[in-house]
Amino acid sequence: MTGGIRAWRIYVLLFRWQLLRQRAFLPLLVMIQVALGVGVIYGFSFLVPHVTPTVALFFATGAPTLSIILIGLTVVPQETAQSRTDGRQTYLAALPVPRLAPMLAEVSFWLLVQLPGTVITLTLAALHFDVHLHVSPFIVPAVGLVALTSAAVGYALAVLMPPTVASQIASFLSIVLLLFSPISFPLDRLPTVLQDIHRGLPVTYMADVVRGSLSGRYDVNKGLAFGVVSAYCVVGLTLAARAASRRR
Repeated sequence: MTGGIRAWRIYVLLFRWQLLRQRAFLPLLVMIQVALGVGVIYGFSFLVPHVTPTVALFFATGAPTLSIILIGLTVVPQETAQSRTDGRQTYLAALPVPRLAPMLAEVSFWLLVQLPGTVITLTLAALHFDVHLHVSPFIVPAVGLVALTSAAVGYALAVLMPPTVASQIASFLSIVLLLFSPISFPLDRLPTVLQDIHRGLPVTYMADVVRGSLSGRYDVNKGLAFGVVSAYCVVGLTLAARAASRRR
């Protein structure tokens, strides 16, 4: 068996293990993701008395983007911290599997969980706000890239930090992402200092590649957006791989 086929088979088996491990809670997890997306669509609209087409577009595309990033930066580190506490991380580290295979399987599982919520959220947004989406083929690499980047950073955080600290940081990041990140609103709504900070962070560009792939509208150059997120993805995967090696 060649290395590529073996790695693929290991990934499939780990993904199946994730499905079996969470099968009792799968309907509940899907409902939570649906509720998160619907909450962003309708909850944020209560805060904005006059929803313009631009605001509607940010609400419609920001909801699935926020869910994807939250999975990587909050759910993955919390699950990884829990696995270190209950012994799953030690068990997986003892197996002859690629270092990042467990993380990739977990990210794939959560993307599958999120898929129904994303479809429902976009459908409701299109109907509620009369948003016309133009989904491009770039949506698949955009979602995959954003999910992998955020998950790699979250995984490295969870492996390098003590479990309790990692969970607390993940909870803090969820609040920061929801309130102070230009995902469901334009970057220029933030104070100048926060705008400058976000120009050096990947969140703005993550939101842009997903929004652009869903609507055809990019706030920055498409190549720049994909380039920045890809660079952070490489750095995140490198950190995650090194962190996983230290724990072996």
